[in-house]
Amino acid sequence: QGRLVESGGGSVQTGGSLRLSCPLSGFGRAINTMGWYRQPPGKQRELVATLTSRGNTDYGDSVKGRFTISRDTAKNEVYLQMNSLKPEDTAVYYCKITTGFATTIDYWGQGTQVTVSS
Repeated sequence: QGRLVESGGGSVQTGGSLRLSCPLSGFGRAINTMGWYRQPPGKQRELVATLTSRGNTDYGDSVKGRFTISRDTAKNEVYLQMNSLKPEDTAVYYCKITTGFATTIDYWGQGTQVTVSS
C-alpha cells in the first residue's frame, strides 16, 4: 500500500523559494490527479495546485504566477515549486492524489510545514 510522504518544507524569508516533493510509488491503481493543498494556522484547508494525468493544471488564486506544480514521471514524484514566498503562504502543505477513474480513492500525506517570515 502506498504512502504519501511530503518533504522540502522549512523556514524562509519573504521572497524566498522552496520546493516540495511527494513520491508517488506504491499505489496499485492509476493516478488521475495529483495536488497540493495547504492549511494556514486557524484556517481551513485550501487548494494550492492540481495536476491531472492529462497534464491539466489548476491553481489557487493566491499562488498563481508564483507556484508551479509538476511531475517527474521517471522518478514518479510530484513537486510544488514555490517562489516569491509571502508570510501568508505559511501553512502545513499536504500532498494529495486521486486514484482510479470510474471509482476513485483519495490519499493524503501527513503534511510538511512551510513558514515564511517577514
